[in-house]
Amino acid sequence: MKIFATGDTHGNFERFRPEYFPEGRELTREDVVLQLGDFGGVWFGDSRDDEALDWLENLPFTVAFVSGNHENYDALKNYPTELWHGGRVQAIRPHVLHLMRGQVFELAGRTFLTMGGASSHDIEDGILSLDDPSFERKYRILKRKEHTRFRIDHLSWWREELPSEEEYAEARKNLDAHGWAVDYVLTHCAPTSIALRFSRHNAADHLTDFLQEVKDNAQYHYWLFGHYHDNRAIDTKHILLWEQIVQIL
Repeated sequence: MKIFATGDTHGNFERFRPEYFPEGRELTREDVVLQLGDFGGVWFGDSRDDEALDWLENLPFTVAFVSGNHENYDALKNYPTELWHGGRVQAIRPHVLHLMRGQVFELAGRTFLTMGGASSHDIEDGILSLDDPSFERKYRILKRKEHTRFRIDHLSWWREELPSEEEYAEARKNLDAHGWAVDYVLTHCAPTSIALRFSRHNAADHLTDFLQEVKDNAQYHYWLFGHYHDNRAIDTKHILLWEQIVQIL
């Protein structure tokens, strides 16, 4: 089994084409490309997603993603869960898998902790509700202004972008079962001490603080994350990925 990893795709899967990822031609269904959140393949929650998802399913390898802050959680919750390599997944397609939060998977003889999610940092101008009687007026005002950054609840933003208390408990339970020692940590955002380095828009929150707890207390070899739209080795253990596809095993 070969394992690769890449960062945010936001529904654009061009990087997996053979001309950009020639290694993919030699892979099989047993090989996995791990995608580190803001997958965006389940976005509309209807047939408009099918073309891209069917194209991914026809690739020779398996694509497995953690969730980001730009996912349609209303649509994701409709997929049933199943076990895969020791952890819970949602099979979007037989070989397009959502790696659920707080799981520990065993792939190629290594263990992987997954904890998707992040706080959106492109909502400075607010989150509009479609149920608000003033929605149309507020939307028009924001659209007339330059450089506004806002989202619409249940249309382009979901509160489930951050884990629930049950998901934090699941992560702690599975970390306890593994003695707080895994080979890899896969997340969308970074622990607080790393997240605060990137920009003024990134503030500490419940998730980054939980990830900081993992960073401070767990044993691991590598931590891979996306979210910050760059390709960078923070240090020898913490790797930020965006457009690159890198082989890790």
